[in-house]
Amino acid sequence: MTSQFLAGVDEVGRGCLAGPVISVAIILKDTIDRSLMVDSKKLSPLRRAKLASYILEHSCSVGVGECSNHMIDKVNIHNATLESMRLAIMNLHLMPDLAYIDGIHKPDIDINSKCFIQGDNLIPEISAASIVAKVLRDNMMLRLDKILPVYGFSRHKGYGTKEHIHAIDLFGPSVYHRFTFAPIKN
Repeated sequence: MTSQFLAGVDEVGRGCLAGPVISVAIILKDTIDRSLMVDSKKLSPLRRAKLASYILEHSCSVGVGECSNHMIDKVNIHNATLESMRLAIMNLHLMPDLAYIDGIHKPDIDINSKCFIQGDNLIPEISAASIVAKVLRDNMMLRLDKILPVYGFSRHKGYGTKEHIHAIDLFGPSVYHRFTFAPIKN
């Protein structure tokens, strides 16, 4: 009997005004407690970080895909998100037989795949990908905050909060901002 590998795929950062969109594809080991897998947005940052470590310890393969804010501006957020998902899947060192993807659109891959609306609430593999992607991107934004503290990236992670928009109004957009997103494009 041959083993079949199922990958869960999710992205984070789609609606941000700054930073990349990050996708993670993950193949979980049978030893993981799938009941712990929930949508990353339902977890505190500390719980999410601890769970991400647990997930990585209980994974057969993890692939990461990233599209920068510059690529997002060039090809649009929809296409950049699909490309980051494709890259995440291609960066797995084990190729899955099937990929479960969060959302309604599939990346261009030669692997059987199925989309799930709110998959990060329904499918443990997608939830795991969601958690790892969120921790990875949040950590990137924390590093950006050290470079450009005036924008407050450590607090809002690049999302369009009042604080973030006020900082953009005061200092203008940085090289990490998405120039095709409102209010920056205005």
